[in-house]
Amino acid sequence: MNICLLGYGKMGREIESFGTERGHRFPLVIDENNQEKLNMQNLKDIDVVIDFSSPLSAPDQILFCLESKVPVVSGTTGWSNRLKEIEARCKQLEGTFFYASNFSVGVNIFFYINRILAAIMNRFKTYSVSLKEVHHIHKLDAPSGTAITLAEQIIENHENFHQWTLDKDEKSGIIKIEAVREGEVKGFHAVKYESDIDEIMISHSARSRKGFALGALLAAEFVQGKTGCYGMQDLLKL
Repeated sequence: MNICLLGYGKMGREIESFGTERGHRFPLVIDENNQEKLNMQNLKDIDVVIDFSSPLSAPDQILFCLESKVPVVSGTTGWSNRLKEIEARCKQLEGTFFYASNFSVGVNIFFYINRILAAIMNRFKTYSVSLKEVHHIHKLDAPSGTAITLAEQIIENHENFHQWTLDKDEKSGIIKIEAVREGEVKGFHAVKYESDIDEIMISHSARSRKGFALGALLAAEFVQGKTGCYGMQDLLKL
């Protein structure tokens, strides 16, 4: 496939490297220094756009690509307030849009386990729940999109909880998320249920960015010939 990269940071470079190994080509790479190259002429031979850019630029660039009739796979987080708008526009255009807050296969198995555990814990109301996420110092948004997804899954499956917060004070019905930025940590997430008797914890720790790159490339391959809005649950059949 001919792939356009939106964003050329560490993830963009990892996708390019791994994608080249898989036989894909990257004739168009857009970053903050050449935004003007994102135009319909340059997109005409592109099979799919993979977006790992910034929350400020991603929504409008994704819309432009969809309006240019090019499928988009996006892993940029921090702009979820516009996600429904873009999904609605994609359906209007009969376009193709694949979004995930985390493209790691392991993390999406973790999401699946999190949903099941939350539904089970809904029967045991004496347990409180909290989340912790740790990432490298270059990550701009906090909490991570993955942590927000985990919290939203718990809210959907556990009637005791109705929102999440970064505040340190514990409040009834609110899931506390601790967001830490240190060193070059690739990504760590943990969900902990606690009672006076014991605690239950599930966690995921990323060892390299290659897992995220693989997931994004699998998504790009998956959307070929399809229309509509998709996510990792569709790709992995979870």
